Amino acid sequence: MANESASIVQKLWNYCNVLRDDGISYGDYVEQLTYLLFLKMADEQTKPPFNKPTLIQKGLDWQSLLEKDGDALGVHYRHILETLGKKGRMLGAIFRKSQNRIQDPAKLRRLIMLINDETWIGLDIDVKGDIYEGLLQKNAEDVKSGAGQYFTPRPLINAMVEVIRPEPGMTICDPACGTGGFILAAHNHISKHHQLDKDQKKLLKYRTFKGKDIVDAVVRLCVMNLYLHGIGGDESPIEVGDSLISDPGDRFDIVLTNPPFGKKSSITIVNGEGRAGRESLIYERPDFWATTSNKQLNFLQHVKTLLKINGKAAIVVPDNILFEGGAGETVRKKLLHECDVHTLLRLPTGVFYAQGVKANLLFFDRKPASEKPWTEKLWIYDLRTNKHFTLKTDPLCYEDLQDFIKCYNPENRFNRKEAERFKAFTYDELMQRDKVSLDIFWLKDKSLEDSENLPAPDLLASDIVENLESALEQFSSIHEDLKER
Repeated sequence: MANESASIVQKLWNYCNVLRDDGISYGDYVEQLTYLLFLKMADEQTKPPFNKPTLIQKGLDWQSLLEKDGDALGVHYRHILETLGKKGRMLGAIFRKSQNRIQDPAKLRRLIMLINDETWIGLDIDVKGDIYEGLLQKNAEDVKSGAGQYFTPRPLINAMVEVIRPEPGMTICDPACGTGGFILAAHNHISKHHQLDKDQKKLLKYRTFKGKDIVDAVVRLCVMNLYLHGIGGDESPIEVGDSLISDPGDRFDIVLTNPPFGKKSSITIVNGEGRAGRESLIYERPDFWATTSNKQLNFLQHVKTLLKINGKAAIVVPDNILFEGGAGETVRKKLLHECDVHTLLRLPTGVFYAQGVKANLLFFDRKPASEKPWTEKLWIYDLRTNKHFTLKTDPLCYEDLQDFIKCYNPENRFNRKEAERFKAFTYDELMQRDKVSLDIFWLKDKSLEDSENLPAPDLLASDIVENLESALEQFSSIHEDLKER
């Protein structure tokens, strides 16, 4: 099965390299594949043994594409995209603002025939899903496209889901869903670890998940990814929009998310002279503890709002969320008091496709109002000190997270033991720290004290680049602040 999906990914990807000579990016290619795959699968569903009513009207369907050639094909394909983009529900989510990026009709025809050669509906859901996930991963690896920021490495997602342990009947949200990795992993975990009856399967498919992302093209990829994995029906569980604008009113049992990197929320303003400038976007929300333009702080507050009482959250946060003063300190104090902030995993560098990111996983449960703080102990696992990963030669694997999962003790997280990389800090100890900083480490960095055991030069260079890029981003943010004053 793995070989089957890998060979199809390779075949489709090889053709992408042909199209790149025409200036088509990886992202554009995956987008065109999404439109064509959806049309082909919708066509297959109308035939035996499925015999389902057609989703797409005659004249806009797969068969109408097969009948065209030359310039007429390009014109007809653009007409299909434009018409379906105005529809609602699933069709609208996938085809909204769609455009044909393949200008050469002969190459478009070749891609259509490549897709036509496979029977997609007949493939196992896992195989279809693996094929599309494989393409999304290849797109994320294309540094120039910037698509990596929408793709969280799957081993990390799987470890987060493994310790959170979603169950049938729970509602699950990702307010920065990217290409849908957290939703897929949670779906797989529930399907694999529980014997579901007919009603539970229906609930899992149609009413368990909710996702949102601000980028149209990313939502399209996410909707298609879920569709290929058998999640959602004619109504997509994914919306396009800015999650931070307001409290949606919905509450969830679990929130799993990796908000976009980049410190500040901003909008482009064009002044009377036609000059464009960027202004900080500040969200005034009564449910937020602090008003700030720091995007990650806002997402952290938003996640707290989304949770039901006793709901569980796992969120990727950059280092600055752990130590920043002002609004950062306010949010940390409130979070420790009003939620049970129980676990922090310090991640190594070289894990994410976006460069220069030093990040952590923060786990907390929302609790009812109380005068007494809900956080008793914060357990910190240090996977950063003396650990080196690179995306190409030594990527983070699920096995690298096994010790963290064992220390977390998902069977009973109230029964934990300290280890070399796993330490507990009481609420009082945290409150006594400068600015209530959660940026805590205790292991000695061996590379600083033992010049004989320095990492390989490429790892050292990679670390230096990541540190410089991280520092540059913070300096850029300060520079933007100074210009606005």
